[in-house]
Amino acid sequence: MSYNQNLFSRKYKYLLLSITFLLIALLFVSFGKTENNDFDSAKREVLLRSIGHELLLQSGDSTSRVLPIKKIASNEYQIEFGKDFSFHPDVLVKTIERLLANDPLAKEYIVNVLNSENSSVVYGYRISKDKRNEAVPCRGRIQPKAKYSINIKLKPTNTIENGYLLGSLPFLAFVGFIFVRSFKPQKKLKTNKKSDFLDLGTIQFDPKNRKLIINESTIELTATESRLLHIFALSPNSTIERSQLQKEIWEDEGVIVGRSLDMFISKLRKKLEADPTINIVVIRGKGYKLEINS
Repeated sequence: MSYNQNLFSRKYKYLLLSITFLLIALLFVSFGKTENNDFDSAKREVLLRSIGHELLLQSGDSTSRVLPIKKIASNEYQIEFGKDFSFHPDVLVKTIERLLANDPLAKEYIVNVLNSENSSVVYGYRISKDKRNEAVPCRGRIQPKAKYSINIKLKPTNTIENGYLLGSLPFLAFVGFIFVRSFKPQKKLKTNKKSDFLDLGTIQFDPKNRKLIINESTIELTATESRLLHIFALSPNSTIERSQLQKEIWEDEGVIVGRSLDMFISKLRKKLEADPTINIVVIRGKGYKLEINS
């Protein structure tokens, strides 16, 4: 009898320890999840502000403000602007896709561009992991200058609710009792994210690694050449003022040299000669334009 009581007492202690261990683990997961959610939310707002910033630059506006990001629902955000601007739908789609690629939870989303004066939807589209469910219409129609706001709604991710965890605690305790001594957490495998490419005619531009790729051949770019081409690539067939290019490229360095821009434009032209449908042309009295004749 004493032996059976001791055995029961030992099993009871193991069960109690297992439950305690799982409760502590659940608390750590809960706190860790909250902190991760806060960090992910803050990081997402930075990406959304970057989207607004680039759209203003693409419209030729380098001075007006992107207003504070509004969270209008659990998975929906709104980008607002201080002034009117115009946008090219194709560039807007590529800009949002490129920047949201840095958000692991933004794999599927819906974008609506609203006219802030009457809240009407002037442009909208859907991105999906299943390409058959994507809808990206009217990409070639430039939208006129107006006061716009952009709503981005992310598809909710499947998460385990706290109620489910607590309801499953007896079963988890039993499993923990059996495996608590042999359980070892598995390390997550790191995944390498493929660089984003911009298509310029038959040339692929890799701004991250500063490369041009054509017919499996690679042409290296300098940091300044890559930054300059990136500005052109985001606004193809649009005139970009000379002063804007100088400000974007050299302002942070504190020195702007007029002839430097002409020199880098000349170098870029030579590296783009592989595709005769692409050329950087001078718009006299204004600036430059990246012409792509498809």
